[in-house]
Amino acid sequence: MELGLITFADMHPEILPGPGINAHQRIKDLVEEIRLADQLELDVFGVGEHHRPDYAVSSPAVILGAAAAVTKNIKLASAVTVLSSDDPVRVFQDFATVDLLSGGRAEIMAGRGSFIESFPLFGYDLNDYDELFTEKLDLLLKLNKSEKLSWQGKHRSSFDDLGVYPRPYQPSIPIWLAAGGTPASAVRAATLGLPLMLAIIGGKPEQFVPFVNLYRETAKKAGRDMNNLQMGVNNHVYIGEDSQKAADEFYPYYAAMMNRVGRDRGWPPLSRRQFDYSRSPESALMVGSVQEVIDKILYEHEQFGNTRFLAQASVGNVPHAKTMKSIELFGTKVAPVIRKALSASKRSDEK
Repeated sequence: MELGLITFADMHPEILPGPGINAHQRIKDLVEEIRLADQLELDVFGVGEHHRPDYAVSSPAVILGAAAAVTKNIKLASAVTVLSSDDPVRVFQDFATVDLLSGGRAEIMAGRGSFIESFPLFGYDLNDYDELFTEKLDLLLKLNKSEKLSWQGKHRSSFDDLGVYPRPYQPSIPIWLAAGGTPASAVRAATLGLPLMLAIIGGKPEQFVPFVNLYRETAKKAGRDMNNLQMGVNNHVYIGEDSQKAADEFYPYYAAMMNRVGRDRGWPPLSRRQFDYSRSPESALMVGSVQEVIDKILYEHEQFGNTRFLAQASVGNVPHAKTMKSIELFGTKVAPVIRKALSASKRSDEK
């Protein structure tokens, strides 16, 4: 199982001397986080796309291009690219460029986005939400396979027998489909033969087992190679040397972030009691000691048989030094134990 990190590059937009200055520092910190993940020999780092004042990154490819210059081995992915409100040609070109800069380490995680600010910003109608994604994903997949093609669609201008350049360093860019648990997303990914990344940001992991089963059953019916089927999971993660101290450190930042988002979506404020329940062994929030996080990752692997786990390790406005420490613990303490445990399990299965 591959192990990695993702971030939305949360920041404090309201703190002086201004959002631009704050974003400058947050992006510098982000590049340092990616460099550390590479040095720790983690497998993947994903960067999200948002168009809001509380997140620093609206163009993951630009950040990943910068990261390509200061890393050697780690895969560099969007997490996610909001494909519905973007141009698939430019998405492909941007990530082909990242792939060239990195020597073949670029990936695209395509999704519809959990926020809607990009739709009016780029002139799209939310009534076309599903149709936009379906059409643009189709074009992106075709661009990834063919140097030249003709295209005719409803939401993007047509073109005839044109080449799209540059081509990536890899034969094709790995494209994952991101999902939050909607059955249609599982069916779409399986039918197209795409790897699936499932975000588990609340509740109990076991409630997503039917979703993962649907993905695998649909892929099997579609004649996909089940031995090569990839499926990933990501959770909110914060690790400390001591469980209670980690929870006490993380709660104010996490609650502020969840309540800020919740105000837009009609959620009630997050109480400390709810937070502590979310940290319990049967729930999804991975906040606590090294061993607690190890246990939860292995538990999810037992549930899903996932081939990738991504820790969203800079959630909220946690100070950079504390985020770096959490990442360090993930890379030096959690990852080696997970790899050893899964390696031993594989050898046992092969006997």
